[in-house]
Amino acid sequence: MKNWLQRNYLHLIIIALFLAISFIYLSPVLQHKVLFQSDVVEAQAMSREIMEVKAETGKGPLWTNSMFGGMPAYQIWVQYPYNVSTYVVSFFKAVFPNPVDTVFLYLAGAYLLFCVLGLRPWLAAAGAIAFAFTSFNFILIQAGHSNQAFAVAFYAPILAGIILTLRGKYLIGASLTALFLAVEIRANHIQMTYYLFLAILILIGFELYHALQTKTTRTFFRSIGYLAAVAIISIGVNAGTLWTTYEYGKESIRGKANLSKANQPIQDGLDKEYAYYWSQGVGEMITFLIPDAYGGSTSSQIPVEGSEVVKTLIKNGQPQDRAEDFVKQLPSYWGEKSTTSGPWYIGAIVCFLAIFGMFVLNDRIKWWVLSASFLFMFLSFGKHFPLISDLFFDYVPLYNKFRSVEFTLIIPCLLIPILAFLAVKKATDGTEDQQKTQKNLLKSVYIIAGFLILFLMAPTLLFNFRSSAHPQLIQKLHEISGNATFADEIGNALIKDRISVARADAFRSLAFVLIAAGFIWLILKKKISQQTGFILLAVAVLVDVWGIDKRYLNNRSFVDADLMATQFEPRQADKLIKEDKSLDYRVLDLSRSSPLGDATPSIFHKSIGGRHSARLQRYQEMLDRQFSKTINEPVLDMLNTKYLIVTDTAKGFSEKVITRNTANGNAWFVPNVNFVDNAEAEINAISSFDAKKDAFIHREFQDQINQQKPGFDPQSEIKLTSYHPDHLVYQYHSDKPSMAVFAEIWYNKGWKAYVDQQEIPYFRANYILRAAVLPQGKHELVFKFEPKSYYWGERISLASSILLVGSLLAALFLSQAKPKSA
Repeated sequence: MKNWLQRNYLHLIIIALFLAISFIYLSPVLQHKVLFQSDVVEAQAMSREIMEVKAETGKGPLWTNSMFGGMPAYQIWVQYPYNVSTYVVSFFKAVFPNPVDTVFLYLAGAYLLFCVLGLRPWLAAAGAIAFAFTSFNFILIQAGHSNQAFAVAFYAPILAGIILTLRGKYLIGASLTALFLAVEIRANHIQMTYYLFLAILILIGFELYHALQTKTTRTFFRSIGYLAAVAIISIGVNAGTLWTTYEYGKESIRGKANLSKANQPIQDGLDKEYAYYWSQGVGEMITFLIPDAYGGSTSSQIPVEGSEVVKTLIKNGQPQDRAEDFVKQLPSYWGEKSTTSGPWYIGAIVCFLAIFGMFVLNDRIKWWVLSASFLFMFLSFGKHFPLISDLFFDYVPLYNKFRSVEFTLIIPCLLIPILAFLAVKKATDGTEDQQKTQKNLLKSVYIIAGFLILFLMAPTLLFNFRSSAHPQLIQKLHEISGNATFADEIGNALIKDRISVARADAFRSLAFVLIAAGFIWLILKKKISQQTGFILLAVAVLVDVWGIDKRYLNNRSFVDADLMATQFEPRQADKLIKEDKSLDYRVLDLSRSSPLGDATPSIFHKSIGGRHSARLQRYQEMLDRQFSKTINEPVLDMLNTKYLIVTDTAKGFSEKVITRNTANGNAWFVPNVNFVDNAEAEINAISSFDAKKDAFIHREFQDQINQQKPGFDPQSEIKLTSYHPDHLVYQYHSDKPSMAVFAEIWYNKGWKAYVDQQEIPYFRANYILRAAVLPQGKHELVFKFEPKSYYWGERISLASSILLVGSLLAALFLSQAKPKSA
């Protein structure tokens, strides 16, 4: 033990510093404050019914009716008790407060990667800080994209395991890869995992080329064999997650559409316009180096002090306070994204060192980093540079399942620091000609400092600081003021203010570049020791990126836990509706700014709206066709929408409740069964109809239904008697076999219907609902959600988890075992 501590004490000190850095940056958590994250609030709203059922029964349901009329709970919250990675995630969540766990994992995982790459501890710490504090990582946390951030945190350790395996450390490398990849997949953000997979494929391509050149293909393929095995194990560990997600994905908006848009074929995958909605502007890549070159986020404000807009307004007779209030309303951000939470700042020091790396490195890691980084940069441009994006969107499997293509930039955010700090390692390890290294360092300074000085002197040489909406802004100012000259003056003053913001950050970046270059120069000249220089470099990197991150995730982002809880306080309208103790009715909250695109109502009610990036395709198509212009009352009836919440302007914009007595209830028998030939006819049929009398059913079910010869008994009744999200019990009686329609969403990947414990078929009706021909008589009908993908997936997870734990224990034992003396 003593020898182990002597060998690893420095690593332990650095890990402890990482933990301290995480707590210092997020110090409000020590005051029992929590992050106010809009996406987390909505996530809690989505999962409210799930958590209530779990608290009551000890097990969360696999289906929830709280949003979009009903959907599988897989992409919201589901237990996977046989998945060992579930307990790894739970451990970090239990030990560290949110989001300290994520920041600490950013740091620790990246530190492992840089150590595996051969960097000395303090230099590895500098590299870890550079990756961890990339602005996007903290913007993810601030926005509440917890699963996405957690997935990114395991990028670096997965690469560490893969590189160990490729370098011949088969057992330990493969075991670590299996563990980290299993947790990565368990984070359940397939988009982030997919991007990492593409980057790894490129790495393997370069490794194969190197193996062919050096005639080491036998070793290479042995490594690939280990990695393939651990990939299978990691996928097996997450079989329940992946199987259910794959199965559900085909029915979600990421799968094949059922309807075509005007003059377009049916889409398989996301709509391209939707997928490209958040595309990185080509010019915005400068924010890697100059964070606010494009004005920051869409909520950033022009600094009041020294503002040219303020001066212009005062010159035109406006008082100081009104001028200052006005400038705060003007957009600082001038890029083409409709909204953005901030820039993709990698760090001035990292960018400088990456340029340095292009000169001093010449190995396969360098070419992998450059090729993968440039590819993902081009992919991030989306609609602004469709040449490459369209190739991937149209031809690369699964790529068209993901939106927000700017997220591809997370790969360069990881890889560029690798290039940067490998350059420092190479320059300082004594293997290079020092005079040549010093010349390369100066070249790098000249390039990046020269660019920054040029930007400071002539910012409009490359950028115009106007968005495409700038003419509309001038026109609006003209309409308000009635003075075209004045509007132009304000527009020009706004551009000057944006230039001032950009110049300030350019000067800041220049200072950090010179500081970092100075430290490396001192190391090369042996004026300071390497350890001292690396510590100083780590501190400089931390100060650089810390300052930018604090613009977006800072103490103001935290609120008292009690205040956060008020987000879940019911309004008077909610309380009135909750007095209704009948089972499984639905609510449409029209008092929200986006009634059908807001998850908040799900905190208190079973909502027909919601917010989820993988909602059911059929349901979204129904919303698009039936609610885009007006509210379709028959559809509300068939969804058993019993209450509307509307704004009561007569009482100071409070909310009031409207009871809808026409709601159909949970289930009903229909006298008329109408068959339609295709999806278009099916969706059009429910545009205007009597939901209590007619059911419209696709002709694919006609033979099955006709075999049962449904009739109609006017005296028949059906009633929901027991409600559990994934277990519904009805009692009914009818003198004839009759067609019953249920106010429940159609999803045939797990729902089963039983009459007196005998399974019966059921069908789709009215485009989105379930229907069944029920036998005559008095019976009990039960709908159960029993997806094989979940239950069989869990069995596979258990076997794979045992295999994973066994391999880790074997690797640990063999790594500690000492060879016997001769």
